[in-house]
Amino acid sequence: MARILVTGGSGMIGSKLTAVLLMRGHEVVHLERSRKSPTIKTFIWDIGKEQIDEGALENVDAIVHLAGASIGDGRWTGRRKEEILKSRVNSTKLLHRELAKGNHSVKTFICASAVGYYGSDCGDVLKGEGDAPGTDFLADVCKVWEQTTEEITTLGIRVVRLRTGVVLSPSGGALEPMARQVQFGLGAALGDGKQYMSWIHLDDHCEAIIFALQHDGIHGPYNSVAPAPVTNREFTNTLARVLKRPFFLPNVPAFILKLLLGEMSVLVLGGCKVSSEKLVAAGFKFKYPELDAALKDILIADRN
Repeated sequence: MARILVTGGSGMIGSKLTAVLLMRGHEVVHLERSRKSPTIKTFIWDIGKEQIDEGALENVDAIVHLAGASIGDGRWTGRRKEEILKSRVNSTKLLHRELAKGNHSVKTFICASAVGYYGSDCGDVLKGEGDAPGTDFLADVCKVWEQTTEEITTLGIRVVRLRTGVVLSPSGGALEPMARQVQFGLGAALGDGKQYMSWIHLDDHCEAIIFALQHDGIHGPYNSVAPAPVTNREFTNTLARVLKRPFFLPNVPAFILKLLLGEMSVLVLGGCKVSSEKLVAAGFKFKYPELDAALKDILIADRN
């Protein structure tokens, strides 16, 4: 049994990960901005003030760092972009500062990253961990975020950076509003519909995190995406088929999405075709490698 500290443990991914870890006999503690769980021991940190509760790292074997401001909540104003970047980089620096003090037992540090590392629009080129980062805002955020974790490796701690795609979950995340639109018969491809979506079932993503925790030979970047990326049109068509709803509306023009969302429109108009080969080669097995089965489990199984 390990004691695992999860930052952002009350979020969509953190909540599910916590439940799975507890079910398997591990001890989980959270590091949050406020106490949110009545059942999980929670330590408080204030990233802006560079403060963290004393004892947060006591007897901790591994840290899973998921905290960071959502990239999809609100238009990307200058202030919002700064918040997105600082919430990731400064929180990682604060954890490094605490770890550098010593007097802890942390051996592993798993840090969230994103496939945005490769850029907001990679066309149909398959991207792997050895490829260079993109040059846009999201790529810059991921690049600086990952570089910050390098400081933790100098402390002799094993660091794994999981570049995550679109996480499909029955509650929250990108799937919920998409499924709602399709349910109302309003499903349509966005832009030209050819942009790739590299996705992963929430269960598989949590298993990938646990896999990284348990395998000492894993370090550095790994793409946490299913092995079958699809285009936006393919995703929407599959979603409509699973929900047994029509899919006949014309594509939503790109210029409308740009007017509505501004620079943030790259989240729906761009995309990357990302490989999971490195994770599979390490021995990881996906429970939901195909989109159809993943959507049926999330959207249909829960209703039965």
